[in-house]
Amino acid sequence: QVQLAESGGGLVQAGESLRLVCTASISGFSIDTMGWYRQIPGEQRELVATITRWGSTNYADSVKGRFTISRDNAKNAVYLQMNSLKPEEAAYYYCKAHFEYRDYWGQGTQVAVSS
Repeated sequence: QVQLAESGGGLVQAGESLRLVCTASISGFSIDTMGWYRQIPGEQRELVATITRWGSTNYADSVKGRFTISRDNAKNAVYLQMNSLKPEEAAYYYCKAHFEYRDYWGQGTQVAVSS
């Protein structure tokens, strides 16, 4: 079992930045891929960015150049730096960890972006 706890969400104006943090209950060195996804109520959850244990990253096209995912395995944490936020990016942001052939999800943190 892996518990994930997200933090860092909040209300910002368009163009501003937020940094999300997700902390895992197990060693970050044990987790294969970690990632951030977002979901608007009533819509499907979508990939934002992922990062492997070794630091290889993958981003949704819509966030490339503005968002940066990183992880600190020693702190069991993954981060999402979001710059130049847009109103349409307001959503619940979820952390996911892939560990021993299973996916684990956090409870989510809300990001609101005013125009």
